[in-house]
Amino acid sequence: MQNGFYSAAGGMVAQFSRLDNIANNLANLNTNGYKRQDLVVGDFLRLYQEKRDELPLENHTKEAAKFTHRTVARVPQVIDSYRDMSVGAFQQTSNSFDVALKEENLFFAVLTPDGVKLTKDGAFSLNDLGELVTKQGHRVLPADYEQTGDFIEFNVEAKNVELDKDGKFSYLLPGNNRFVVGKDLLLVEPQNMNRLKPSGDNLFTPDLADRLEPVVNSGAVSQGFLEKSNVNAIRSMVGMIEAQRLVEMYQKAMDTQMNEMNRDTIEKLASTKA
Repeated sequence: MQNGFYSAAGGMVAQFSRLDNIANNLANLNTNGYKRQDLVVGDFLRLYQEKRDELPLENHTKEAAKFTHRTVARVPQVIDSYRDMSVGAFQQTSNSFDVALKEENLFFAVLTPDGVKLTKDGAFSLNDLGELVTKQGHRVLPADYEQTGDFIEFNVEAKNVELDKDGKFSYLLPGNNRFVVGKDLLLVEPQNMNRLKPSGDNLFTPDLADRLEPVVNSGAVSQGFLEKSNVNAIRSMVGMIEAQRLVEMYQKAMDTQMNEMNRDTIEKLASTKA
C-alpha cells in the first residue's frame, strides 16, 4: 500500500470517529445534566517517542527503535477521549423535586440494580411508596444510607416541600405549622473524576476504590431548577462541518493517489522500451 494512501485513510477514519462523537453530543443536547464528550486526535509518532525506550527490544536502546517508518507513523488517529464536566445552564421549573447542583464535581447518588451510580440529572419525583426516585425509577440515596439503609421518603400528606442549599429536605404536615425535618441528599465528590465510567441512562459508575463520602455544607443545591446539557450546539455544528470537509479532503487525496498517480506510473512503464 502506498504511504500517502495509508495516511489519508487513517486521517479519514479519525474524522469519522469525530463525526460519531459530535453526533452523540448533539443527540443529547436536551438531556438533563449531560456532559459533552470530546476526542483527542494525535499521531503515532509522538506516542511512540514517549514509550520507545520501553519497547521489548534488545538493550532497550533508542538506536534499536529507529525502525519506525516516519511517514506511516504520522497517521492521525484518536488517542484519547474525555468529558467536559463543566456546569450547564440552569432551567427554572418551580417543581419541588427538581434539583440542580452548582458545582461540577458534585453528583447525586442513586441505587440501581447494578449498585450505586452517580448522576447529574436532578429531575426527581415520588414513586407509589413516596420514595424519591429518578426518571428511570432508581431510588435517590440519602446521606445516611450507608449507616441506616433507608431511602428518602415523604408522607403522602406532605406539602410545601423545601430543600435548602446543603441538600436537607423539610416539609409541612396538615395541622402542623412547623416544618418536619427530612433526609439529606447524598451528595458526593469522586476523588478521581477521570475514572468515572458512563453506564447508560445518564449515569456514571464510580471507581471501586472511591468511598463516596457525603459532602456536607456544600451550598451547591438549587431547588426548582434543572441543569441542562453543557453541549454548545453552535460549536458542535462547526466541528461537524470541519470534520466533514476533512473527510472530503482525505477522500480526494486518496482518489488522487490511486487514480492519477497510478495511471501516470502505468503510462510511463508502458512507454518504456525494453
